[in-house]
Amino acid sequence: MPWTIRVRRKFNAAHFLTDYHGSPEPLHGHTWEVEVYIEADKLDKGGMGVDFVEIDSFLKEILPDYKLLNEVFDFSPSAENVAKWIYDQLKERYPTLKKVVVWETENCGAEYVE
Repeated sequence: MPWTIRVRRKFNAAHFLTDYHGSPEPLHGHTWEVEVYIEADKLDKGGMGVDFVEIDSFLKEILPDYKLLNEVFDFSPSAENVAKWIYDQLKERYPTLKKVVVWETENCGAEYVE
């Protein structure tokens, strides 16, 4: 597919990992950043593959902003698991989703590609 549509959105959330190198990790927060990559093989009359605003609006709906992720998810809220969860939510609506990248910090993140 010749185009990859990219959208980024930030959200703020806290978490802790219960099995972090064998011991509990303390509660802490991040300004998480999510990057979404959706492929398009054609453009609509307006010259768009997928509307950025539509993608961003859906992300705003599903991202757990200002939440404790351990209370939101029934899995350990590592960047890897959060990336897969977001991917699964988006894939239903955007079948040509290529990947999701989740950044916990400016330098550390995880990418999920199916």
